[in-house]
Formats: sequence, C-alpha cells, structure tokens
Amino acid sequence: MSLPVSPSSPAAGERVVPAPASGLAALTLGAIGVVYGDIGTSPLYTVHEIFSPEAGIPLDAAHVIGAISCIVWALMLVVTLKYVILILRADNRGEGGGLALTALAAQAVGHRPALRRALLLLGVFGATLFYGDSIITPAVSVLGALEGLEVATPALRPAIVPATLVILVLLFMLQRRGTAAVGAVFGPVVSVWFLVLGVIGLVHVLREPAILAALDPREALGFLAGRGTRVLPALGAIVLALTGAEALYADMGHFGRRPIRLAWLGLVKPALVLNYMGQGALLMREPAAIENPFYRMFPPALLWPALLLATLAAIIASQAVITGAFSMTRQAMQLGFLPRMTVRHTSAHESGQIYLPMVNMLLLAGVIAAVLTFRSSSALAGAYGIAVTLTMLITTLLTFFVVHHGWRLPLPLVAAVTSGFAVVDLLLFAGCAVKLLDGGWFPLAVGLTLFLLMSTWRRGRTIALEAIRGDGLELPPFLGALDVDSVPCVPRTAVYAVADPATVPQALLHNLRHNQVLHQRNLVLTVQFAQTPWVDAAERIRIVPLGRRFWQVTLRFGFMETPDVPRALQALSVDGSVLEPAATSYFLSRETIVPTRGHGMALWREHLFATMTRNAGSVAGFFRLPDNAVVELGTRVQI
Repeated sequence: MSLPVSPSSPAAGERVVPAPASGLAALTLGAIGVVYGDIGTSPLYTVHEIFSPEAGIPLDAAHVIGAISCIVWALMLVVTLKYVILILRADNRGEGGGLALTALAAQAVGHRPALRRALLLLGVFGATLFYGDSIITPAVSVLGALEGLEVATPALRPAIVPATLVILVLLFMLQRRGTAAVGAVFGPVVSVWFLVLGVIGLVHVLREPAILAALDPREALGFLAGRGTRVLPALGAIVLALTGAEALYADMGHFGRRPIRLAWLGLVKPALVLNYMGQGALLMREPAAIENPFYRMFPPALLWPALLLATLAAIIASQAVITGAFSMTRQAMQLGFLPRMTVRHTSAHESGQIYLPMVNMLLLAGVIAAVLTFRSSSALAGAYGIAVTLTMLITTLLTFFVVHHGWRLPLPLVAAVTSGFAVVDLLLFAGCAVKLLDGGWFPLAVGLTLFLLMSTWRRGRTIALEAIRGDGLELPPFLGALDVDSVPCVPRTAVYAVADPATVPQALLHNLRHNQVLHQRNLVLTVQFAQTPWVDAAERIRIVPLGRRFWQVTLRFGFMETPDVPRALQALSVDGSVLEPAATSYFLSRETIVPTRGHGMALWREHLFATMTRNAGSVAGFFRLPDNAVVELGTRVQI
C-alpha cells in the first residue's frame, strides 16, 4: 500500500507560533529537565573512566588537574561555543535536530543536486546514530546511578543489573501512557540534581583549592601533550562529559533558543564544572576514591538520598532520549526515509507527545541486550562515545553548508570556525574509535543497520513511483477524452489519493471499468511533506480545476506536523460548497511490490523493500482517515 507523498519545496510562509502560556522562567525550568538530563548524568561515570586502568593515566595531582581542565574546556569549546553560541542559531522555522539541520543544508545547496543528495544521506546517517544513543543512554545512565548501591552496601552488588532491568522495563511500559504526568516534575527534579552537583562539588573544591588550577587552559594542553601517542584513550574518556550535547539543538523547537541558553549558562554548566572539579579535588586528597569518585564525594548520611536522586535523574535522561527517538522516527517517516508505523497521540493538547509501539518495543529490546551484554557503566562507556562524536562531526559539516551557502557568510570566516570545531570533533572521534572492539561497534552496528533500511526504503519508493508513473495514463488527456455526461453520477465526493498527480488514479479507472459510475465531485489528492517542520495555514492547501467534476488538490504538511487529511479538507470549498464528511469516500491503492532482476536495486535490497512495504502501517491511520469511508484497491508493481 503506497504512501501518496511526493517531493516538495519548502513552505513560503513562516510558522505561526502562538504566544506561550508559560513565561521564560517556566520554559527555562522545562529545558533543564528535558534538554540537560543526559549530559547531567555524565558525572556519574566520566572521571572514573578517565583514570581507568585501560586509559593508563597516573593518579597524581598534576594529571588530575590536567584531566579536569580538559573536561572544563571541552564543555566550553564544544557545548558553549559550538552548540549554544553557533548551532542554536541554525533553526529550521524554530525547530532543531539532525533532520532539521539536514533539511537546511540541503536547501542551501539546492542548486547542486549531487551535493544535495550527498548531504541528505550524510544527515540521515547522523540521525540513525541517535538511535544507538537512545539504546545506550538508558542503559549506562541507570546502571551508573545504581552502582551507588555497591558503594552504600557492597553486598548489594549482585542486585545492580536486575534492578536496572526492572527500572528500564517499567520505564518503557509507561511510554504508552504519555509523558505529560511525569514531564511536569522533570524540571524541578533535574534542577535539584544540578544544585546538588554544584554544592557537593563546591564543598570539595573549598577543601582542596589547588584544583582551581584546572580553570587554566594551559593545564589541559599540557595534559594532552604529555600523553603523546597515548592521548587517544584519554580523549575517548573525556568525551563522556559531552554526551547529550546534541539535545541542546534537537529540543530547540520545544523550548526556544533563549531558555536553553539561560539554562546552560545559569545553572547547568556551573554545576557540572563545580562537580567535576570537586571530584578532582577528592582524588587529589584520596586517590582510593577512584573506585567511584562521584558517590565518594557524599558523606555516609547523604549517600542514600544521593543514590535516589541520581536514579531519578537517570530515568529522566532516559525518558528524554526515548521521546526523542519517537519524534525522530515520525520526522523520518514524513520525509520519506521510513515506512509508516502506528503513531498514537498521548495528549489531546500537545501534538508532540506521541507513542510509537514498534519503536518502543525495539528500543526496549536493544536496551535489555546492552545491559545484559556489558553489565556495567564502565563497559558501556566504551560503546558510548563513538556514536556521539561521529554525530557531532556530521553536525559540524552540515553547519558549514548552512552558514556559508544559506547565510552567505564569507568562506574564509566560515572555514576557519567550522574547521576548528571539526578538528576537535575528529580528535574526540579518534579517541573513541580506539574502543571500537570494546563496545564501540554497538552503536555503529545499530546506525549502519538503520541507514541500510532507510536508504533502501527511500530508493525503493523512488523506483516504485517511477514504475507506477511509467505504467499509468496521463491525467489531462484522459480527462479531456472522458464524456462525463454519459456516465451515471453518484451524489458524493470521491477523494483519490495519488503519489503522482499527473497520472490517472487506479481507483478511478476501477470505478469507470467495473462500477461504470462517477462521483459528483472527484478530488485527485496529493500529500506533500516540506523540508521544513511546519507549513503556514495559508500554504496548506492548493486546488486547481481540471474540468467538469474534477479538481486537483495538494495538501502540504511540515515534517513535525500530524498529517490529518480530513481536518485539512474542512477548509476546502469545491463547486461552491464545503465537503460533507458523511458524503466523502477515500480511495487508496494497496501496492504489492514484485522484485525483478536487472532493475533498480540489488535483488536482495528489492526483497527487503518488499518486506518493508508489506509490513508498513495503514495509510488510513497515517493520514487519520475515517475507517468507514476508506476503499482500498490492490495493484502489483514490478521494480
């Protein structure tokens, strides 16, 4: 069954955004809870990994100061300068994220088709890596939080993995109920978490003020230079402090640029810097605390409350990436890179609150496999950074084309800035790549598998549409030769959904050949998805008369919107009257893909595409068509 979608150019109008009911403070609080949950749990394991035996870094005062200085300045360069200052400016009608940036870059080089296709594929590959992050983040965050059980009571060590699995299974089971109820507490809980991080870090900094030397960037440079050829494992551990940075950009559409910046500069960054420096100060006094430097900062009386708060923060961080995976999947579907899946809306007021059962099930299976395979946050840390740094590098490359070709800034300036960020990204990626066999293969395998599926679906749909177009009849000549007066008229409206508006809908031919009737009003409908997140209401619908009883209708949606076709058609006036829902029938085509040798893709990819087509979700559900008004007709398509 085909998805009647055709390529579309960006919308001409700007998104109409209603004034938020909540003020800047409320949005900033929400951003703290949703945007920074992932990066906020990094202190649970980052410092421990830097001084792990595999990294081979001596645990003395000079190396502790140097390592903490690297974390502090990595947060400054990558998060503050790159994401908060630069990339947050690259909004696509107010939306951010990998696919939104990809659409911007593709638009910017629209005059060069080959480069545009290459950037689309690059951006889609970067988006697929997010799914690996969506699997690893819940596993490493909850495991890292619950490893405090061993610090509190060593006898509880065997319970860490089972408790982690129980929490994660419950978290994924709750997804079908929506995030509205728990979302209200995200901001306050994570705000308390960051305050605790900052306060406990400050306590230890005051006890060992020598750690303040880490604020000098020369300490970071000296530390890296002193590692020589062994610098890569150190960089691979330092990058763990940056995981979650992409969320700043991805969640911009939910909160806006200013609240995200205020949250970072006003609370999150100071709290993280203080906590990392506090862990460094603790290690300078008590090197034995490297066993778990985060939890060792707390006195025994506060250890259990810290464990509870860390677990809540880890759950919130997990929830944020799960929700992000749902949103990413819907965007990919509407941009034509994934087949339709069931999308359930969990809120009557917020269109962005959605639940995808298939994605939820696959993510849960992946998270359980990750926990049972790696069994500790240290083991998972090896798998964590490689996907994150590769995504960061792709973001930098896409940003170059947006800034230079889209914003028209001078090439020398753009090249100097983005190449600097690219060098940092490459160094961090190289540091993580040395852990490829120690777990780094996991997110790459997830990303490459999804990229294969997405590219196969995209290419397969193109080939299928070309086959349909080649076998079809051209619509204008057909209507010109059709004698509508000689065919009995049914006093209803027929909506024929087609991917190619220039060809005669197969359902129309069936009606004429077998039923020998025409409807009073016949709409040849094409749905287009723009490479922008939202389409202005004035640009939503376009209608062109084709002759007696026939009209060509084009509906346009953004990739962040729900394609509610009946609701959109309510604004349509045909032949002097609005459409009556009770007197409207929707005719859809169910396609059976027939793989053949010598055409299109490799035969195994054609079989894969055919399988994906058979298992795609309902067109009627995707476009929110009423079940009792849909007529489906089958057709075989050879590719």
